[in-house]
Amino acid sequence: MKPFRFKEFTIHQDKSAMKIGTDAVLLGAWCSINHYPDTVLDVGSGTGIIGLMLAQRTNAMTVDAVEIDEAAYEQTVENFEQSDWGDRLFCYNASFQEFAQELSEEEDVYELIVANPPFYTDTYETENDSRNKARFTSSLSFQDLLIGVKSILAENGLFSVIIPCKEEANFVALAEEIGLFLNRVCRVKGNEKSEIVRSLLEFSFIIKDVQEEQLVIEKERHQYTDAYIELTKDFYLKM
Repeated sequence: MKPFRFKEFTIHQDKSAMKIGTDAVLLGAWCSINHYPDTVLDVGSGTGIIGLMLAQRTNAMTVDAVEIDEAAYEQTVENFEQSDWGDRLFCYNASFQEFAQELSEEEDVYELIVANPPFYTDTYETENDSRNKARFTSSLSFQDLLIGVKSILAENGLFSVIIPCKEEANFVALAEEIGLFLNRVCRVKGNEKSEIVRSLLEFSFIIKDVQEEQLVIEKERHQYTDAYIELTKDFYLKM
């Protein structure tokens, strides 16, 4: 498995069950940093790509990640250490539930939390335990994710997540029940004719008018829209 080179960092992905995908790049590029977060957390780091994107985009002194799978954790650490921002990046090998509980007891909080969570709820889990942890909600349900986020998100903090569009209404309702409110949504489709496949969602503790947008990735196969190029040009080599 060849390393994936971005403009300012390289991702080795031979150990992680989940390889570089569009979802992570979309989330890392889209999540808002307009509130100048000084503390950032990536939930379920995989290869560490989102943490690296946020180290590139922000001056945050602390960019943490938490990863339950040992091989993926090792991969994240390796990618963090080989980057230009190794002194600001740190990964914990733990479940998010344990991590959030421990931090909330210490009253530590993050100003930005991002998650590209497992979202397959169906029963066809594979024999590969690492892949299951990365892909299936049995390792981290939406409810557990939201409860953990609420306990360690700063009062003025933002939480951004990417999920399948069909899960959007359910996720937003679950978040509202625990006091996190949708502020911004971007619905993503592969091309003009395809259906919406992903929802990028941003939550805070503040009720606001929801900003809605749509992003189309390709005009034709391998011909990207101006909006997608604008979003990702600081990262992809060929944009």
